[in-house]
Amino acid sequence: MLECGDTLHHVRISYTTYGSLNADKSNVVWVFHALTANGNPAEWWPEMVGPGKILNPDQHFIICANILGSCYGTTGPRNHQFPLITIRDMVKTHKYLYKHLELNKIYLGIGGSMGGQQLLEWAVEEPELFENIVPLATNAFHSPWGIAFNEAQRMALQNIDSARGLEAARAIAMLSYRHYNTYENTQKDVDQRWDDFRASSYQRYQGEKLRKRFSVESYYYLSKAMDSHHVGRHFVSAQAALKGIKARALVIGLDTDILFPVNEQNFIADHIPNAELAIVKSDYGHDGFLTEAKQITALLKDFLP
Repeated sequence: MLECGDTLHHVRISYTTYGSLNADKSNVVWVFHALTANGNPAEWWPEMVGPGKILNPDQHFIICANILGSCYGTTGPRNHQFPLITIRDMVKTHKYLYKHLELNKIYLGIGGSMGGQQLLEWAVEEPELFENIVPLATNAFHSPWGIAFNEAQRMALQNIDSARGLEAARAIAMLSYRHYNTYENTQKDVDQRWDDFRASSYQRYQGEKLRKRFSVESYYYLSKAMDSHHVGRHFVSAQAALKGIKARALVIGLDTDILFPVNEQNFIADHIPNAELAIVKSDYGHDGFLTEAKQITALLKDFLP
């Protein structure tokens, strides 16, 4: 049963695990992925997940589930007749997997962007479940600014042929994921040309790359799910919801993030009782939660018991 009142039948959950449970099942690390990623964090977060990394399968039992509505194995849309799904619905599928794996507690929950939204939703719903949580570059409820970016992308999907629409949507998204400095440092032309700019080529490249690996329908419904995010929907307010979280929390923001600006991480840290805030410096804007592994690793080493 979905939050909107519709029902999905025969739901399939695709997931990846690394490492093994220890005797008392106290070494579980649950990684939550963002909008267009998948259930294999070693693929999209290789500097964070793997032998010798901070999320180490030699020490931890690492789980990452592909989210409901995706096109990477978990049940998702094949057309535009799919029901509206929310972050809360994604968490509901995670709970089924948690029960299937017969777990007791989660030592660490970690996720950035939409992954952080899922983490916060679950921590609010089950305050005693997580011992430690690390939401990165995320928010307690999605902003009008973020919704506007997503709507612009959906307009591209709906008003251009599907393949080109997805490319255009991704190009729009890149402007919110990165920062002025990112383009200035990596896409600047130095020969005073009048056309065929590097920045133009980069936008097209990013659009084509996503089109080859992702689904138009999933992109549409997952962006709608992100817009729906509000941890306070069933708890009077976001402040009240966050105050119920019992886990130790390290909330990480990025100083150049224009999509999830640091005031949103400030809000989270201010209202979780046992939380600390850290701001990572990056030239990569919102995508810094993926690229600044060295700084994030150092923060986790100081934070985790």
